[in-house]
Amino acid sequence: MSSCSELTIYKVKKENIPRVIELSVSIINEMNKNETVITAHKIEKKIGNNEELCWQLTWVNEQTYQLYTVKWPNLPSCNELMSLVETKVYHGLFVDVKQV
Repeated sequence: MSSCSELTIYKVKKENIPRVIELSVSIINEMNKNETVITAHKIEKKIGNNEELCWQLTWVNEQTYQLYTVKWPNLPSCNELMSLVETKVYHGLFVDVKQV
């Protein structure tokens, strides 16, 4: 089974962005605590809209994504992160088109 990519866009007040980025990195580290399940990540700001942040995560595979995302609400940094997010603008899971 090959890797998959998760893309999530959050709307966050400008003054909360530094803390959201810090918490985002903490969550990735928490997910990878016992084994590496997220092999790469980027956290980016939208050009022209400083209140939208994009998470791009590369997961080992879709099965691992499904297994670990149910743990998401119980992670220590999750509640604070979600309290700082105004809106989840978009969320999707993708695989390489050559693998479909």
